[in-house]
Amino acid sequence: MGLVYADVELINSEDMGLARRYMIGEDEVKRMNVNILVDTGAYNLCINETIQEQLDLPFIEKRKAQLANGHVEEYNVVGPIVLKFKNRRTVCNAMVLQGDSEPLLGAIPLEDMDVLIHPARQELIVNPEHPYYAQMKLK
Repeated sequence: MGLVYADVELINSEDMGLARRYMIGEDEVKRMNVNILVDTGAYNLCINETIQEQLDLPFIEKRKAQLANGHVEEYNVVGPIVLKFKNRRTVCNAMVLQGDSEPLLGAIPLEDMDVLIHPARQELIVNPEHPYYAQMKLK
């Protein structure tokens, strides 16, 4: 199986809250469409510095993460971010990768949205067992 990419929308969650309270207009909510690498080997959403700056996402904390090559690096965590894919959405934080590194969609947001990788079509799809809503396991 090759690389799988998905078109997602990323939205500054704090801006959405301000818009709900009529403190800013809907047109002022920072959002962007991103073609993102679906990476089930990554746990979290990972964005790059460019995306973080454009969405103006606030810093939450620093965290260490182990890379595929075994090295441990420290990254800024920002958020919250609303992530939308087709008829699914989740709210999560993101680790910020340096420069224009390729953004990654990890396992935790994938599970929360109840989406799957279709290996034959090499694409991200909503779970066909629950096409109209995300369903989670509680146990």
